[in-house]
Amino acid sequence: MTTTALTITLADSDRAELERQIRAGSTPQRQVLRAVIVLLSADGASNAAIAGELGICVDTARTWRARFAATGLKGLLDAPRSGRPPVYTPADRARVTAWACSLPAERDVPLSRWSTGELARQLLTDGVTVSVSTVRRWLADDALKPWQHRSWIFMRDPDFETKAAVVLDLYARTYRGRRLRTDEYVISADEKPSIQARDRCHPTTPAGQGQAMRVNHDYRRGGALAYLAAYDVHRATVFGRCESTGIDPFTALVDQVMTQEPYASARRVVWIVDNGSSHRGQVAVDRLARRYPNAVMVHTPVHASWLNQVEIYFSIVQRKVLTPNDFPDLGAVEDRLARFAERYNATATPFRWRYTCTDLRRQLQLLEDHDRLVDAA
Repeated sequence: MTTTALTITLADSDRAELERQIRAGSTPQRQVLRAVIVLLSADGASNAAIAGELGICVDTARTWRARFAATGLKGLLDAPRSGRPPVYTPADRARVTAWACSLPAERDVPLSRWSTGELARQLLTDGVTVSVSTVRRWLADDALKPWQHRSWIFMRDPDFETKAAVVLDLYARTYRGRRLRTDEYVISADEKPSIQARDRCHPTTPAGQGQAMRVNHDYRRGGALAYLAAYDVHRATVFGRCESTGIDPFTALVDQVMTQEPYASARRVVWIVDNGSSHRGQVAVDRLARRYPNAVMVHTPVHASWLNQVEIYFSIVQRKVLTPNDFPDLGAVEDRLARFAERYNATATPFRWRYTCTDLRRQLQLLEDHDRLVDAA
């Protein structure tokens, strides 16, 4: 049986409102569709014609035509819904958070870290059946990602702040409360150990169109060496040498720098080093002072090599010189490192070091506040 489509007569105000909804970029698409259906109905289009033009079924056109005819613009709004009653209680969600914020080992679970699937599975032991997607949503709402982890080192140097402040002041051209003079220099030094010579069993091929450089997986071991470097913090000049590790190689690096100008005649040359075995403790400080009276050794705190700027240079070397590692022998490694240092010195500018003593104190205060909250919990 054919039914006659309801006649729609639009007041000017209703037409204006429907056209406004269609033009507005913020109107939901479902609401725009309903407005178009009513406007086409008011222009005399049949339900079938509207369905064909808009790519919808006839019943959809008939429904919204009838809703508007019955209650006007209000009929185009979503009808109130009772909604599904809550399935999970606040206690269930709190239980997920508690599990996620604990280590599996603390709950005698043989896992190293939680995943959403493992958390959902574990909740079954508490009699709660919850989907993985629900667990994922709850964790996202609380910004929890228990499957992620990162390494950190506990500050075990009791003089961490004092030692770090000396290094940071030197980067800011200050030493013992006084500005450095033009004939005072700051050297950051360390060693990069165990650099291998890996002779690939098949030649490395260069990049091509749509293809990356290709490096053979198999290689012959050609030995390993250490790369020692001294970096002038404010002049952006690097001095390097390849040696075995130990006290004598580090002394050779010091000699390499201190026997040439401007360091040989400098008023003071401050050497910033970490606590490696070749330059550890007061013995190393005294040894340097005896050998070069104008040289002063300053140690970074224990486990704070990140304060040593030469580590930035080492990261550049790793990216630009040593990766990928394809050297026929250690002589090739040494040659490339030496030539890269010359290339670097030709255009280098000082690193833009922005971490200051103020930043250090702020960070230490945050750590102290965190520890206090943990102890109080």
